[in-house]
Amino acid sequence: MKFAYRFSNLLGTVYRCGNLNFTCDGNSVISPVGNRVTVFDLKNNRSDTLPLATKYNIKCVGLSPDGRLAIIVDEGGDALLVSLVCRSVLHHFHFKGSVHSISFSPDGRKFVVTKGNIAQMYHAPGKKREFNAFVLDKTYFGPYDETTCIDWTDDSKCFVVGSKDMSTWVFGAERWDNLIYYALGGHKDAIVACFFESNSLDLYSLSQDGALCVWQCDTPPEGLKPKAPRGWKADLLQREKEEEEEEEDEEEGNRETTIRGKAMPAEQEKAGKVKYSRLAKYFLNKEGDFNNLTAAAYHKKIHLLVTGFASGVFHLHELPEFNLIHSLSISDQRVASVAINSSGDWIAFGCSGLGQLLVWEWQSESYVLKQQGHFNSMVSLAYSPDGQYIVTGGDDGKVKVWNTLSGFCFVTFTEHSSGVTGVTFTATGYVIVTSSLDGTVRAFDLHRYRNFRTFTSPRPTQFSCVAVDSSGEIVSAGAQDSFEIFVWSMQTGRLLDVLSGHEGPISGLCFNPMKSILASASWDKTVRLWDMFDSWRTKETLALTSDALAVTFRPDGAELAVATLNSQITFWDPENAVQMGSIEGRHDLKTGRKELDKITAKHSAKGKAFTTLCYSADGQNILAGGMSKFVCLYHVREQILVKRFELSCNLSLDAMEEFLNRRKMTEFGNLALIDQDAGEENGVAVPLPGVRKGDMSSRHFKPEIRVTSLRFSPTGRCWAATSTEGLLIFSLDAQMLFDPFELDTSVTPGRIREALRQREFTRAILMAFRLNERKLAQEVLEAVPQDEIDVVSASLPELYVEKVLEFLAASFEVSRHLEFYLIWTQKLLMSHGQRLKSRAGQLLPVVQFLQKGLQRHLDDVSKLCDWNRYNIQYALAISKQRGVKRTLEPLDTEEDTDTSDDDSLHLLRTAAEEEEEEGMLA
Repeated sequence: MKFAYRFSNLLGTVYRCGNLNFTCDGNSVISPVGNRVTVFDLKNNRSDTLPLATKYNIKCVGLSPDGRLAIIVDEGGDALLVSLVCRSVLHHFHFKGSVHSISFSPDGRKFVVTKGNIAQMYHAPGKKREFNAFVLDKTYFGPYDETTCIDWTDDSKCFVVGSKDMSTWVFGAERWDNLIYYALGGHKDAIVACFFESNSLDLYSLSQDGALCVWQCDTPPEGLKPKAPRGWKADLLQREKEEEEEEEDEEEGNRETTIRGKAMPAEQEKAGKVKYSRLAKYFLNKEGDFNNLTAAAYHKKIHLLVTGFASGVFHLHELPEFNLIHSLSISDQRVASVAINSSGDWIAFGCSGLGQLLVWEWQSESYVLKQQGHFNSMVSLAYSPDGQYIVTGGDDGKVKVWNTLSGFCFVTFTEHSSGVTGVTFTATGYVIVTSSLDGTVRAFDLHRYRNFRTFTSPRPTQFSCVAVDSSGEIVSAGAQDSFEIFVWSMQTGRLLDVLSGHEGPISGLCFNPMKSILASASWDKTVRLWDMFDSWRTKETLALTSDALAVTFRPDGAELAVATLNSQITFWDPENAVQMGSIEGRHDLKTGRKELDKITAKHSAKGKAFTTLCYSADGQNILAGGMSKFVCLYHVREQILVKRFELSCNLSLDAMEEFLNRRKMTEFGNLALIDQDAGEENGVAVPLPGVRKGDMSSRHFKPEIRVTSLRFSPTGRCWAATSTEGLLIFSLDAQMLFDPFELDTSVTPGRIREALRQREFTRAILMAFRLNERKLAQEVLEAVPQDEIDVVSASLPELYVEKVLEFLAASFEVSRHLEFYLIWTQKLLMSHGQRLKSRAGQLLPVVQFLQKGLQRHLDDVSKLCDWNRYNIQYALAISKQRGVKRTLEPLDTEEDTDTSDDDSLHLLRTAAEEEEEEGMLA
């Protein structure tokens, strides 16, 4: 239960590659992020990552018409059938080849995948449990090159497939007599998208050079005729008909069957085949060859065509007249995917180059969602003191702040001109301090969202780490090149001192949470402790056996942990400078073998080590991560590995497997040495220095899996890690776990409810928390009358106070009974506050968990109160300004009453209109 951390959400990256989809209600966007899928709820402003992962990066996602099922296919051809209702995998399948696109039929009975130069139609999985959910129905041949896109008619009778050989193929989903297949040309480049018109066989085809062809069909969908069966099926049907007609009338039946049998071929000859003719050809691309069409989407009901280009521009056209509605630019990167929601109001764009996801409302020309991850890898992270926010810094020089509840980034600071190396919060939680390779340390204000302090050194230097003391007054940063530690004052921004003594680059800084003592780790195999109050002199020097890579204090300041280059974690007593223990973590790290490594993973692990450390909220455990896909959780006192978490299983990243595939090893060397992906989209392009954009001198590489930073939440309920995959959050999954506390046979739900009926509230609470079922504990606590909370809370044993406080903290996030739980919290803290001080270190996570829930409600309610107060003041000011005084006079007749009512209504209406006009002017 204590270590039941499970993957809960993925932040930091919002789109990687693949196609975007809107859910059926049009309120959520389904976005593939690497080998995971994130659902962005635009109505409730939340993001949620599904608890599943594929082997490679996701190539395409197909959504069923009812929105309950999704088929997720990765680059290797492995497919997952996923239920979006219960968020679980129902079936695994392998398509035996790379799949380019996938699409369900509108009736939900079949789906088509394009693979190589063929299209395969499968029976869609039903609602019943099946041994094989994917059954191949037909395989369609025709194109000579790779197939690229699919679209269905509204009645699911036909579908169209585009190809890189510049042709578009219309296929019948069933056996039609007048349509088997139809090939359309007319383009000079690869087909990017093709769409049927609503309730028609007319279609549009778009090619990469920006050409749009409008095709008209001479046959309506109702004109498609089923093909007559042949062979043994035809003989069987004919025999059945003859037997039925013989029963009615033997002689007449025989004549009719012979006449019908002779007439059928003549009717087939008269029936014409389906024919297409090109009505028009338009050109979307006005900028030449460098602006290829990359993505398109079409809404059939409102006839809206959206096209995205390689330059980041997108156009909105109305078809079939081809009227340009508007043209805008997202960025300078290619638009990789476009999707339109069911109502046609919102358009989603994905840019894989920037990792950007936009949802645009085209009628009001405003953003519904605008999210972008770090362009390069994230380097560092920090939790706010209440656990509501996470700040991340990346190699792209950006500092982003994420809301842990919604999963969205709400502010980005771009003042740094080079990579950010360290981020941290001050104790108040409203100031972020960051260090960068551009030679500056900056402080950002979360109230006004501005950079209010910039700390610099006398001579230019690159800062590798940053730390702020518990009071928030002293800022320190370590230098990579001058081996010095710079200390500034937060109030004045002036440089206070420069601490010299280290003989190698500073790799980590950490302040003691309880005292004003700074610990600095360096590559010179020492950790130095500096006293901030005693003239900044060196208090102690801890000698290590290898280069120090990371240093951190325990939350109570009584212990220091240091990670070194020989994969060891050593624990020190900072007061006496005595080593208290060490952990050998080389075998626990389990590094993988890169594609270009000459030696095995076992030998390459000798050069790998933990590069980031973090104590748990109670200080009993420590998290460690480094150049590996694993994060290790150790018990500090016992010095044993408690649990190992695998951050990713994505084989699209490098150094994921322990052994290389022998098929890649040839007599000429490793196939990975040959840059086969230079012309493809996958991989990350690294242009050579001084090379212009569009030049062929760019290299491609696979990103290597690594963990750059780890942090426990102050509440102790979750921890976060920045890795190549993004910002991964692991939280305690305590919903389905039965974890009783001091349980015996006398504790049952029946006896708990019986104690409630007898108004023995204290006994009922104790029994409920021994059984440790959340719903039962909620029922018992809410059954206590408000006037008896004081007495009941005072009578609780100290051991159970912590459990009740933890339950209250969790209830603040979901319950509506805010005042009732606030009374419980106040009475418990007032009754047991003095006794709980002795266990302040153990209770710190619970108190911070409480503070997180209270702070969130305070922010929400205070905004609402400020808004109401402003409205009331505005209404009072308007009424005083006008000096409107109404006097009600006694009226004699009904007619007078009616007219006065009309006049008063008229006055009220005019006053309301004037208020509205003034409000609009304001």
